[in-house]
Amino acid sequence: MASASESVSSLSNSQTESGQRQVQYHESQLSSEGAYVKDVTHDPSRLGVSISQKVSKKAVVRNRIKRHLKAAFRQLRPRITAGWLIVIVVRPSAVQCDYWQFLQELEQMLISAEVIDGHS
Repeated sequence: MASASESVSSLSNSQTESGQRQVQYHESQLSSEGAYVKDVTHDPSRLGVSISQKVSKKAVVRNRIKRHLKAAFRQLRPRITAGWLIVIVVRPSAVQCDYWQFLQELEQMLISAEVIDGHS
């Protein structure tokens, strides 16, 4: 299991005077991944996963983590408002996480970034 004492980044949402959202990076409790979020019109929300070889030298492990994150995103997609580009930056401690930990952490980060449940 990943240590909750290690910090990881997640994102929040702020608006400029012109009404455009800016990308910001915040700290999160679980050290599985961080996220960048950007608002883009009314296109469907999309997810990108960035995972380096520092996480694991084995492509099988990196691909498993990407599959878990994409599956968690698909489960949360109905609750995510349209128009977000979300990039997850995976940290090395994510190797020890299972699907349910990814789902919980992704949900917490998206709520704190005001992307989930109609927050914008």
